Amino acid sequence: MKKDIHPDYQEVVFYDTSSDYKFLTRSTLKSKEKIKWEDGKEYPLVKIEVSSASHPFFTGKKLFVDTAGRVEKFQKKYQKKS
Repeated sequence: MKKDIHPDYQEVVFYDTSSDYKFLTRSTLKSKEKIKWEDGKEYPLVKIEVSSASHPFFTGKKLFVDTAGRVEKFQKKYQKKS
């Protein structure tokens, strides 16, 4: 492998804000926020809206994800120019 071309692969805590679920894994994502984990070490914190703890496929519950404005944003971005 070539040196200095790959992103830094580090341990990161992902925090599902909708279900208050946290898990530690490895990722190349960067974050300015930090959190102290159960082992006493500090890890970067990445906040996410949906994980296996809150996704309807895994929980069997319906979940409303705020998508207001996404359609309008898409239409505005790709509208025909007159």
